[in-house]
Amino acid sequence: MGHYYFDSSALVKRYVTETGTIWVNNLCTPASGHTVYIVRITGVEIIAALSRRVRTGTLAMPDAQVAATQFKSDFSTLYQIVEVTEQLVASAMTLAENHGLRGYDAVQLAAALELQAIRTSLSLSGITIVCADDQLNATALAEGLFVENPNDH
Repeated sequence: MGHYYFDSSALVKRYVTETGTIWVNNLCTPASGHTVYIVRITGVEIIAALSRRVRTGTLAMPDAQVAATQFKSDFSTLYQIVEVTEQLVASAMTLAENHGLRGYDAVQLAAALELQAIRTSLSLSGITIVCADDQLNATALAEGLFVENPNDH
């Protein structure tokens, strides 16, 4: 049983078929016994990604509606949610400033680092961040996290 933190670039693969979807589905299925963490803003990012794909013509509206409905159902039941707090935002601002990250990417990384720190303080096993964004992956590695890119699977 592993502990995985998913950013939206990886989690969207659970709802839209693309490179890495099978691997992501295997990690996220409740039968796997893994714990999957996401930060609360991932909800916004997933719905925005689905809507953007409809606008660009890479996803049909009916498929996006099914994916959005499934995600909304899973959001509060399958994932452990990391809340956006004042401290997390302060950490995200520092990460954005130090690494040139986009806003939500900095929040994603700050949440993963906060989760890692909590688990370490409790003498629990570390997490692996699952992310399909190369810049965010490089920064996560530089910050000491284990990283898996679903595009490699």
